[in-house]
Amino acid sequence: MKKWMIVWACVAACSVSFAQTKKDFWTEFAKTKFEPKYYEKLGEYLFYPTFPAELKALEGKEITMEGFYVPFSPEGETYIIISKYPMSQCFFCGGAGPESIAEVNFAKPPSKFQVDDLITIKGKLRLNTDNMDHVNFILDQALLVSK
Repeated sequence: MKKWMIVWACVAACSVSFAQTKKDFWTEFAKTKFEPKYYEKLGEYLFYPTFPAELKALEGKEITMEGFYVPFSPEGETYIIISKYPMSQCFFCGGAGPESIAEVNFAKPPSKFQVDDLITIKGKLRLNTDNMDHVNFILDQALLVSK
């Protein structure tokens, strides 16, 4: 009996440690350094990213992350934006930094979302340094994991 309790305790401890290994990619995105540079086309300063090596190593790899749906994409576009924070605190409305949002390009169109829906997305990470029509962190071929 004592032997089974020890085995059960070991299994429970291992499953807790595996459950806690879920990577927080918002924390990884926050390691990106941003430097203001003059953008001639708009006539203003914009923040350009310098991605850390560990984030560059993830480019092209599939990642899963959770974020709040933010209804901000130009008319006619097929992508959505997710944010680390709800809309009232996000990059566009609340003053958070560019590391707190990600663009999501779905493999197939998902159902409609409501503002601040907390969703989990799986997709291939693409880092954007110079296309100012898109954000710095992009998930391509994305699938909705949960809503």
